[in-house]
Formats: sequence, C-alpha cells, structure tokens
Amino acid sequence: MQKRVGKNAKLFTVYKIKTMKKVEGIDTSVTTANDIRITKAGKFFRRTKIDELPQLFNILIGDMSFVGPRPDVSGYADKLQGDDKIILSIRPGITGSATLKYKNEEMILSQQQNPKEYNDKVIWPDKVQINKEYIQNWSLSKDIAYIFQTVF
Repeated sequence: MQKRVGKNAKLFTVYKIKTMKKVEGIDTSVTTANDIRITKAGKFFRRTKIDELPQLFNILIGDMSFVGPRPDVSGYADKLQGDDKIILSIRPGITGSATLKYKNEEMILSQQQNPKEYNDKVIWPDKVQINKEYIQNWSLSKDIAYIFQTVF
C-alpha cells in the first residue's frame, strides 16, 4: 500500500504487489531498471505489470479508473500550477497515453547520468502535457484503444 494523490488532490491508498525493499541511504520515488531496491520476484512482477493488478480494487472502491493520468506521489502532484492542475480534476487511471509512452520509463531512467534530474526536467513535464491533452481531448474510443494497447 502506498499513498498517492488522486482526484481533487485527495490522498488515497493505492494497492500494489510489493516489488521493492528498503535500502539504507536511498530515499527517492524515482526508480530505474537496475535499482538495487527491486527484489528478484519484483523484477518479474514489474516487467509483466502484474504488480498493478491489485489496483483493480482501487477501481472498485472508486479511487481510480481504468484510464487516466497515473496517480503520483506527494512532491509531484502538489507542484502542479495553473492549468496543469486539470490533471487532478479526474480520477487517476491504471493506464493512459502517458503510461503507454513511458512504458519503459525505468529503462530510460537507468540510461541517464542523473535519473531524478532527468525525470524532473524531461519526463515529468512531458507526462503533464500528455495528461492535459488526454483530458482536453477525451473520447471513449481513445480509452478503449489505450486499454487494448495496454493488454496487448
């Protein structure tokens, strides 16, 4: 269980299969493909996205939907300003356009000299833009396509 920022900036508990262990001296929410905190089983769960399955419970209780911006940890979502806050106007999703674009995010970050900086200056702003466009141009057919792309 992990606290995430959801609709209307409300904190909620997201359910996932635990794939990481705590390591003394490492305190970041940015994870790379070769992160020493990822367990052996966790590598499999993360690669196959099985760790996301418990989030179906989040959908059942109304905290999340199938498609939408991924819920972020505090420290990112609360930095949204101006019209970027539109991202917090809908329930977060398990998948979406930004999720699909960055399906290999951990691998991308592992290739950077400073993964956190790259995430904060390149990936995060791009995800914000993609998620804003998703909300502004929403359609049921696009949501169905995102689900299809995620599964297959």
